[in-house]
Amino acid sequence: MEGTAWELLLWRVPRRSALALLAALLLLGSLSRFSAVAVLAHAALAVLAVTVPLRLRRLALSALRPPGTEPPDRAQPWSLSEEQQQRWARFLARHAAAAARTLTRLFLVHSVPESLKFAFLFYLLTYVGAAVNGVTLLAAGVISAFTFPVLYRRHQAQIDQYLSLARGHLSHLRARVLAKLPSAKVKPQ
Repeated sequence: MEGTAWELLLWRVPRRSALALLAALLLLGSLSRFSAVAVLAHAALAVLAVTVPLRLRRLALSALRPPGTEPPDRAQPWSLSEEQQQRWARFLARHAAAAARTLTRLFLVHSVPESLKFAFLFYLLTYVGAAVNGVTLLAAGVISAFTFPVLYRRHQAQIDQYLSLARGHLSHLRARVLAKLPSAKVKPQ
């Protein structure tokens, strides 16, 4: 799945990437206008509007076909083997457990600086939430996910040059701030 997502984001197959971008933006646009329950209900009805007639057509064709001329059953390409199911279950369980541990550590303040950074992030998000709708942020994120990898690939040399320049300025600024603080000791990086 990870390779497929990168193929979409890097526009290796432009038709699929355009379709994925369009579907994501349509979903986000409908979520901005309607509730999530209504969007999910209409999406399910749209899928059923296609699959039910196809299934009825298949049943009708099999009923009209003379006996003994049954086509061989095709294996469903979307079915997972037992090993793949177990691998995905372990993968999801491992990530869910890691997320639960991290959230427990952050909310129960095992490390004060990390929990303060977490609180500051949510404090900043209150201002972002007051200024911009969440669906707008998701739409901006989807558009960014489809454009930034391509832009980076085209202009990698310039972007890397400016990023290294910005990192140098930030490390210089950090060293100056830490030098002004009496209790801070500059740690080698």
